[in-house]
Amino acid sequence: MKILTGNDLKTGAVTWWDGVQWSLHVEDAVDVGDHADTILARELAARRVNAAYAIDAVKDETGVRPGHIKERIRALGPTVRPDLTLKPADPTAGDWVI
Repeated sequence: MKILTGNDLKTGAVTWWDGVQWSLHVEDAVDVGDHADTILARELAARRVNAAYAIDAVKDETGVRPGHIKERIRALGPTVRPDLTLKPADPTAGDWVI
């Protein structure tokens, strides 16, 4: 099973091809099979998405999900860690640590 992913041109958000347009939800992704290259060429030429590519996916009882762990993490989107703060290691220096 192959699904398409890319980044929204305006926001940079991770997007997924749902068969008609780009969706922000991986659950909407559809199997493009052998048509991945054709769809990617059309969508990149139309400048509807940035850095789009095809990935292997699996379908189980919970729906469609990326097959590789790297893509599963990417599907989660950006994470916010409120427990992390930026502070200078040395207030007089320009170095910053987390």
